[in-house]
Amino acid sequence: MALPTYLELVNDILVRMREPEVSTVQENTLSKLVGKLVNDAKRQVEDAYTWNALNSNISLTTTTDTYNYVLTGSGTRFKVIEVTDITNKDTIDALSTKAMSQYLLNDLQTASPRYYNFNGVHTTGDTKVNLFPVPTAGLTISFNLYVPQADFDSDSDAMYAPKEPVVLGAFARALVERGEDGGLNSSEAYGLYKSSLADAIAIESSRYVEEETWEAV
Repeated sequence: MALPTYLELVNDILVRMREPEVSTVQENTLSKLVGKLVNDAKRQVEDAYTWNALNSNISLTTTTDTYNYVLTGSGTRFKVIEVTDITNKDTIDALSTKAMSQYLLNDLQTASPRYYNFNGVHTTGDTKVNLFPVPTAGLTISFNLYVPQADFDSDSDAMYAPKEPVVLGAFARALVERGEDGGLNSSEAYGLYKSSLADAIAIESSRYVEEETWEAV
């Protein structure tokens, strides 16, 4: 089954509103509004759970005397699953900003990195990360992250989050904007959205039961 596109999502909601479908999201004022509501609902659904389809590996290659790197493609809304030194097959642990600052200030040793700390945002909108010890050149560091998609702006943008809760969430918002018109009211639509989201989370979590297991460390 193909992933739903931005345009398909908008048309799905327009049909539920008993409005004509459009050939592009930017076709008229209503379709533009529904497009905004789709992005709002998508962000809410993405933040509600760690959907497996949004997991991503972002790798960087270390260079000489450099401890600060840009995680290209990470944005700022990601969650960390694991950080690994692929070259040396070691796990890299998180460190507080204060501790990382002290390490970099007092002990600029060069070795395989043992710690990471996110520190700032690049002009591209991607997160920057510090590594310590200052890594030797040529190491491959892998960041296994949960990365929500950026807001949609092209008709062909495909969505990886579950479709049904996004559609119902956007539909409920559209009803609030337009007001009641004799059809489904906004509170009923919002209830359907919450139920759909809960169902999607239950289905997803049943496929990845190992993610719900707690281990003593």
